[in-house]
Amino acid sequence: MKRFSDYNETKTYKEKERLPRGGYIVKILNVEEITNSYGEALVFSFDIAEGEYKDFYRQDYENQIQESRKWRGTYYLFEPRDDGSEQDAWTKRKFKAVMEAFEASNPGYHFDWDEKKLVGKFIGGLFINKEWANDNGKGWITSCHRLIDVMSIRDKKYTMPADKPLGREANAKW
Repeated sequence: MKRFSDYNETKTYKEKERLPRGGYIVKILNVEEITNSYGEALVFSFDIAEGEYKDFYRQDYENQIQESRKWRGTYYLFEPRDDGSEQDAWTKRKFKAVMEAFEASNPGYHFDWDEKKLVGKFIGGLFINKEWANDNGKGWITSCHRLIDVMSIRDKKYTMPADKPLGREANAKW
């Protein structure tokens, strides 16, 4: 067998570590306003800011060996459409709760509709396990389900949402 040229330098696949479900304090690294099929949203890119899993998403990103590396520490917050619908009322309540959590978590900060000022701010995140499936298989990931104030995380005064398995229809395929 002939040895290939960069055998010693070739990175190998590492089993991806999963963040355990729970409450974490995160630091916002970037905020981007996007439009997709659901409407307009703020996309927060963050990393774990404290504790045993500090810098979890940076390490995850650095350990990815494929060319199309992806930052996995994200959260989508949809913007209200202001259309008077029941769904919009729910979106407004969720949006305002997140902005109030930012204000409570960052003394002196007041939300002024400039999303770029959220970069560098801290907030609490509740992370749950979510089942996924595609043509290549299925499995579980841990993702940020909700943003809350930092003190609730520190004081452990929150209720963890349930994990999200796929519905029967998706599981029937497997």
